[in-house]
Amino acid sequence: MGIRRQARECALQIVFQLDSWPNPSVGDADDAVARFFENFDAPDDKARSLASTMARGVTEKRQKLDEAVQKHSPRWKVARMAMVDRNILRVAAWELTTDLETSAPVVIDEAVEIAKRYGAEQSGAFVNGVLDGVARELGRLPAKN
Repeated sequence: MGIRRQARECALQIVFQLDSWPNPSVGDADDAVARFFENFDAPDDKARSLASTMARGVTEKRQKLDEAVQKHSPRWKVARMAMVDRNILRVAAWELTTDLETSAPVVIDEAVEIAKRYGAEQSGAFVNGVLDGVARELGRLPAKN
């Protein structure tokens, strides 16, 4: 497993923990990161640093990320999505909006694989569909004809 995958999975677990908080702050994210890495090892310092950056970024932009996800999930309100799916979508949407060096198909594929590992049977397809819409809106993928 690569450094970025490790970071994504750690970030998912951290933002999952913060999901039960009504309005977590970046300081709350920092505390959650510290607690997470006190209890779980990060295989690599780079993965730990990237996971921290992702968790802080998702926490800071959670409302805007939820709006982007909601726009491309008309049948499911963000609040009613499975917690795992919702947080995979947040991490990947943050990455799509922030990391322009990693291609959108790679970000989406990684999110789908993580959804297959941690989510329900249909999570991969759901995550793929929502992130495809987010990436197209951001201009990271060509528009559908």
